[in-house]
Amino acid sequence: MFGVTILGNNSAIPAYDRHPTAQVVTLNDQLFLIDCGEGTQMQIARYRIRRSKINHIFISHLHGDHYFGLIGLITSMGLLGREQELHLHAPAGLKAIIDLQLEVAAITLPFTLTFHALEGEGMLVDTPKFSVESFQTWHRIPCWGFIIREKRKPRKIVKEKTVANDIPAAFYERLKDGEDYETKDGRIIANESVTIANKPARSYAFCADTKFDESLCEKTKGVTVMYHEATYLKDLTERADARFHSTAEQAATIALRAGVQKLLIGHFSSKYDRLDAFLEEAREVFPETELGIEGVTYKI
Repeated sequence: MFGVTILGNNSAIPAYDRHPTAQVVTLNDQLFLIDCGEGTQMQIARYRIRRSKINHIFISHLHGDHYFGLIGLITSMGLLGREQELHLHAPAGLKAIIDLQLEVAAITLPFTLTFHALEGEGMLVDTPKFSVESFQTWHRIPCWGFIIREKRKPRKIVKEKTVANDIPAAFYERLKDGEDYETKDGRIIANESVTIANKPARSYAFCADTKFDESLCEKTKGVTVMYHEATYLKDLTERADARFHSTAEQAATIALRAGVQKLLIGHFSSKYDRLDAFLEEAREVFPETELGIEGVTYKI
């Protein structure tokens, strides 16, 4: 399972039962929290997200609608008896804020909170099954986007064929890498006779708050699903630019030029009570667009 669940899709002010930015990405047994606006832990409870499975939190920037819910979530994790390490990836200034909040409340967390300062574009997490990298967006203060990529072996085992050829399970990983198997009597079993080509690895890009920035096309080129902020409609393009935000049309243009498969839009301004026009505007440029609706999980 690879998917993203939207917990908050509004911009600075909660309105119309829409909440500030937060989303959970599920990749098999891993949960990643991206941004943690006010009310995030309530949304986690509402949509029955297993917070104990969240081991990495990524905060894009230090505007309050992207992190004001963080201290509440962290302390709740402690109250609920969390013991495993929690990794927090965020702009450097957040560490002093969190440390002060814990200090003045005399809170000692029962788990290790490891802080990783976002200081440049590049790899944040790299494991045999997935990776997470950061890239900079163009906002009023330093702001970061994230790409989560799954890793897949180039070949996939056909179990009945490996069993029929008496290939031991200990050799399966090497088969997935494309190796042939040599039997004890020297016979070569061709890899393609017991495996098939695996599906391409999938990826998810979170483009945090940003004004229209064509450099994002190269940074997110070819991802499976892209989330891009769309704070305003195109009649307010000048306002979007002045406030370092994007329109739905601009988000769709980035998706089109980046060659992504699907676009999710969010971070809607509270001046809009209805969102239909955002979808219409974006689909005129990039038909494979969806609104990022709270509580919905979008498969990647």
